[in-house]
Amino acid sequence: MRLTCRVIILLFGVIATSFAQIDQYNVVWNSPGANSHGSMPVGNGDIALNAWIEKSGDLVFYIGKNDAWSEACDMNSPGYGGFGLIKVGRVRVSLSPNPFASGSGFRQELHFIDGTFEASAGPEGKRSRIILWVDANRPVIHVQSTCAEPVSMRASFESWRTQPTEWLGADTIMSNQNERVVWYYRNSNKEVPGLINRTIGAAMVGNGLVTRSPALLESATPAAAQHLAVHTLTSQSATPAQWLEQLDKQMIVTDATPLDVARQEHVKWWSAFWDRSHVFITNGERARDVTAGYIGQRYINACTSRGEFPIKFNGSLFVVEGNGPIVIKDKKKQKPDISLPGTADWRAWGFRYWFQNTRAVYWSMMASGDFDLMHPFFRMYRALIEDNAKQVRECFGHGGAYFMECGPFWGGLKKLTEDSPGGFCEHYYTPILEYSAMALDYFAYTGDKNFARNTLIPMADLGLTFFSQHFKRDAAGKLSISPANAIETYWKVTNPATDVAGLHWVIRGLLELPEDIGDAAMRERWKKLQSELPPVPTGDVDGKKLILAHGGKKTGHHNMENPELYAVYPFRVYGLGKPDFELAMNTFNARRNKWYGCWSQNATQAALLGDAGVAKAGVIRHLAARDRSFKFPGFWPAGFDYAPDQDNGGNGMHALHSMLVQFDGKKIVILPAWPSDWDVNFKLKAPYQTTISCIYSGGKIALLEVTPQERRKELIFGTGVTMP
Repeated sequence: MRLTCRVIILLFGVIATSFAQIDQYNVVWNSPGANSHGSMPVGNGDIALNAWIEKSGDLVFYIGKNDAWSEACDMNSPGYGGFGLIKVGRVRVSLSPNPFASGSGFRQELHFIDGTFEASAGPEGKRSRIILWVDANRPVIHVQSTCAEPVSMRASFESWRTQPTEWLGADTIMSNQNERVVWYYRNSNKEVPGLINRTIGAAMVGNGLVTRSPALLESATPAAAQHLAVHTLTSQSATPAQWLEQLDKQMIVTDATPLDVARQEHVKWWSAFWDRSHVFITNGERARDVTAGYIGQRYINACTSRGEFPIKFNGSLFVVEGNGPIVIKDKKKQKPDISLPGTADWRAWGFRYWFQNTRAVYWSMMASGDFDLMHPFFRMYRALIEDNAKQVRECFGHGGAYFMECGPFWGGLKKLTEDSPGGFCEHYYTPILEYSAMALDYFAYTGDKNFARNTLIPMADLGLTFFSQHFKRDAAGKLSISPANAIETYWKVTNPATDVAGLHWVIRGLLELPEDIGDAAMRERWKKLQSELPPVPTGDVDGKKLILAHGGKKTGHHNMENPELYAVYPFRVYGLGKPDFELAMNTFNARRNKWYGCWSQNATQAALLGDAGVAKAGVIRHLAARDRSFKFPGFWPAGFDYAPDQDNGGNGMHALHSMLVQFDGKKIVILPAWPSDWDVNFKLKAPYQTTISCIYSGGKIALLEVTPQERRKELIFGTGVTMP
């Protein structure tokens, strides 16, 4: 069959790799930004920048860091913990004479392909250029300028934390530093082990730059080419002098690699990242906008998820100052309003990790092959579980463990009884089940047995032990999960669908693991608990059988969620090709909350049920959303979180992946929920270390490659999908 021109173009895109196509989605501006709301994101996974060129021609950037925790990690602080993850600082770079000041021929571009911010100006043949990048392999920021004529560079650290406040301390700018600027912020917390003596700061140094004041460097003589480096470090050091000694040693190691070699290695890392996977949608409603949103979110993930801690859903490392003071109102009207300065240190929903929000961005990373970006997520929760197990023993007198829906990175639990009052995050035990489900999928994709033995099994077994020993059995010998929340929506109910479906799904997955993972005693415990599980709650509603949110009496709802659909996602008990599909579909159609965006799971659940229309509408809402207060299109609206919201982009990516590829065991479903009017060129990962490359155009699959080839026999195609 003769291929159409459109298919030939797509085939060429596959042969030429996805790199050239990614460049087509670079963000390009022809005018400077007014302030930080006109910034572009740059980062290396641990260090992240909001960077912009002001109308004055100056380059300005905020420095965020994954581990920059302040002493304000306390819900009782005046900012309600909103000042917990702070900025390292702000840097201003000025050139004189400034080639960017006139705006003549101005162009600013974010190159996704190598994580580089570039600005240029001036007439053809005499253009000046400045690039900004964070080394993908080292803790250093580079500013490089090349100008048509010799210029002087001024680089200054601009502190807004000049005096201690009720919620934060002040920056210290060190004096007597030889041809460099050094500053730090010292955590004053003396109680939390993870915060004590945490020191956050940086050293700024440049070739030919001399110290004019403790916070200012300037060129000794004008030059056509200039280079500035900003080295960052967070450490728990007994004294500031110790921190500085560590920073000096780090700088020696970093500077041992010549700049041109570091740049080559940086480009190589980003090339390998983009070569893992891609999704390019062409033709059809909002196709380009959705693709741009997808690329932008995956880029943001790479910029922020290779540090010690997981991504913060409420702004990640790219929060900026607000447009005025922040007013915090006590909803119970028991406390007076609090007015706080709108600095780039503050974020709504504070310093804690809300599992239901944090997980959203990580589910999507498996299909895109970004397994390394998931490590901080798995590592943080794995690190706290032994201490939580001790607290379970102390609080409840039995074994097992769980972690709170809303908790700090160092963990901890509340002692709850059956008489404890209900609340959004009280009696909420689902997170350890979803963590286990994610870990099961991670193992299915990677086959990493060390991960299975050291992370998956310990976490899952402790979670199942908690459920088995914490709850009683009913007269029929079945587990009675009560009181427990159906996530945040239904409080203190019996047998919430979230936990019942989660237990069924996780135990099934554990029992299907290879025999050399987990011992015989564990398997017997899992099988026994499996035999005691109640069924997922169902009932007749308006003449149709539906999955119910819980198995107890009707109760009021408190949030905009659909707990009953957790049996579709994240726990895939029901779905395409599975028993009781009509039950699941009827439940989805009858769902209370049908909105999209932020932490809504509607688009992903629609995809898993094969509803291409609803899934497409949801993906458009997620990945083509705009917050008009930001110039960069991938800084998503706050929704119910804080801008730039990571739930929105993460859920959009996961829904899009689920429209393209799904799996159950070894079976792989291609295009299970794909709209016929969207053409697509994609490369995604599947379990058993499988890669799927596909071009779908004009309602047909024009190209399909499966690696390893023997996995091709496991393929199933979505309804109406045909081969050429």
